[in-house]
Amino acid sequence: MTNTRVVPAPPDAVWAALNDPEALKACLPGCESLEKIGDDEWRAVMAAKVGPVSARFSGTMRMTDSTPPTGYTLKFEGQGGAAGFANGEAKVTLLPAAGGATALTYAVKAQVGGKLAQIGSRLIDGAAAKIADDFFARFSARLAPAVPIVTEEGIVVELASGQAPGSQRWVRYVSIAVILAIVVYLALRGFRF
Repeated sequence: MTNTRVVPAPPDAVWAALNDPEALKACLPGCESLEKIGDDEWRAVMAAKVGPVSARFSGTMRMTDSTPPTGYTLKFEGQGGAAGFANGEAKVTLLPAAGGATALTYAVKAQVGGKLAQIGSRLIDGAAAKIADDFFARFSARLAPAVPIVTEEGIVVELASGQAPGSQRWVRYVSIAVILAIVVYLALRGFRF
């Protein structure tokens, strides 16, 4: 699996986030724990569903060929009990992109065994692509530059680009408040509904 994603942050910031266990844990779907156990090594526990197989994987990741902040190779191995195992490596390259962003390119080679190997590469590839999409959506949102928003009261609120405080319901509540403010404004100006 090979792909390039554009992350809305400079390479130094992307590199720092890729080396921050808390940032990675927050962005990785199903990640239960991620702890640094050495200079370039992490231990992880992750719940995943691949087709009909659900499992809790535990394993390690080790960074090699590190050239900050332009790239590294990540070697991983994990056991999912009866579900099987997965191991392989991912080569990650970071390059500056337009607008101060970073083009993050990855190439992943993996081997699976056990029940995972029996369900077929299409399901495995689909599950891997979904996990990657979810990870990069969260990762990009986390690193997106703050966008100032001015409320009706003139208060400036800084939000991460593409995010709202609390949850998506916030957008609905603000929309309702804006509509109500427009209705009150029009009523005060003599507009009849």
